[in-house]
Amino acid sequence: MKKFVSLLLALSMMLCLAACGGSAGSAVSASTAVSGEAASSEAASSEAAETLSATEALRIAGLKGPTTMGLVNLLSMEQAGTAAMDYDLQLYGAADEIVPLLMKGELDMAAIPANLAATLYQKTGGGIEAVAVNTLGVLYIVEKGDTVQSFGDLKGRTILSTGKGTTPEYVLRYLLTSNGMDPDKDVDIQYCSEATEVTAQMATMEDAIAVLPQPYVTAACLQDDSLRVALDLTEEWNKVAGTQLITGVTVVRKEYAQQHPDVVAAFLADYVKSVEAANTDLDGTAALCEEQGVVAKAAIAKKALPACNIVCLTGEELKTNASAYLQVLCDADPAAVGGALPGEDFYWTAG
Repeated sequence: MKKFVSLLLALSMMLCLAACGGSAGSAVSASTAVSGEAASSEAASSEAAETLSATEALRIAGLKGPTTMGLVNLLSMEQAGTAAMDYDLQLYGAADEIVPLLMKGELDMAAIPANLAATLYQKTGGGIEAVAVNTLGVLYIVEKGDTVQSFGDLKGRTILSTGKGTTPEYVLRYLLTSNGMDPDKDVDIQYCSEATEVTAQMATMEDAIAVLPQPYVTAACLQDDSLRVALDLTEEWNKVAGTQLITGVTVVRKEYAQQHPDVVAAFLADYVKSVEAANTDLDGTAALCEEQGVVAKAAIAKKALPACNIVCLTGEELKTNASAYLQVLCDADPAAVGGALPGEDFYWTAG
């Protein structure tokens, strides 16, 4: 295990993120994918290296799909001996599998939907902290046919979706409401446990409509050429909201962060590099995604990666973007964020 890392007291430089109006389908360059306190970590002097306060592998959970695609290069870094620590990356199909493990202390970190992170903050009495935004908008309306040209065309239709109680549900409901529809009366939203279940149901339905995230959009369209992307929900969000559409954040247990702030900072330094690789080394990242089961096939991952908006926003960029997004959700439905907005201590900063 690599036990020495650079002293991370110089973490301050932030890099610019792509303009807020950008589509989820546009590639996020490495230069705009990383920011905040982690971005300047490599500038710290190697002469001031110190032993990390935790020697065990960092236990971090992720979901199949885009929020974990930015994490997989940590494993190749560990294998190459360039990571600051060892990583125990655990993969799950649904967020509700991760929540109890995180709350019981059986995980140290997790990449989860942004609104779920806010909800867990409330349920744990502030026991969860966000360390980074990991993914911006990745949601799309996909249909079998050519009947949906605008949000108004969804009225009276059945919509398949994953993510009940998380980002897909609340983004869809917000957009329906903003476009003059009642999500409980004007459409029939049917939730599935995983995106793969959505795509399987679409194959058996005529005129199917679904909300899907990347890379499942790419996978579904490759498997069935009768499917098409009807609406980009990031573009639709930008029409009615003045914030970034955020899919996921990476969180840490507050107790762990208080005991091991150096490990959190070292993780973020590694995370910056992992995200850079995800946006520049498509072949290597795609191969790791298949190897770890994050995406079924490397070819799908490679094609989807540029549309996944994988980022690492920390510090003030984390707070500015996440708080604005959560405010929109809270204004629409306080239950979406656990009943109230999280406090200032929700946003981890190097102390």
